[in-house]
Amino acid sequence: MKAWAEDQGVAEDSMIKLMGDPFGEVTKKLEMEMTHSGPKSVGLKNRCKRFALYIVDGVVKVVRVAEAEDDPAGDDRPDVTLAEAMLDAIKLLNGGNDEL
Repeated sequence: MKAWAEDQGVAEDSMIKLMGDPFGEVTKKLEMEMTHSGPKSVGLKNRCKRFALYIVDGVVKVVRVAEAEDDPAGDDRPDVTLAEAMLDAIKLLNGGNDEL
């Protein structure tokens, strides 16, 4: 994860935390395990859905999942999980306030 963070330009002291889930424990607890047969048919087992969370003091405030009937992985249309969409959702949550 450290190499990925470096590649993405995420500083060690950033508020953004990249975390791995090698055994899928968190994925299952969050109910984000992709159950569609498509990825499994090509050998991708236990893949998680493309999602983004905004968490404050351990409380999930915003959940966005990029999936559709014709795009179960959200790879073709990940828009709702990208930074701009998440920032918009957080602003709405905060009554339009830009402060995170």
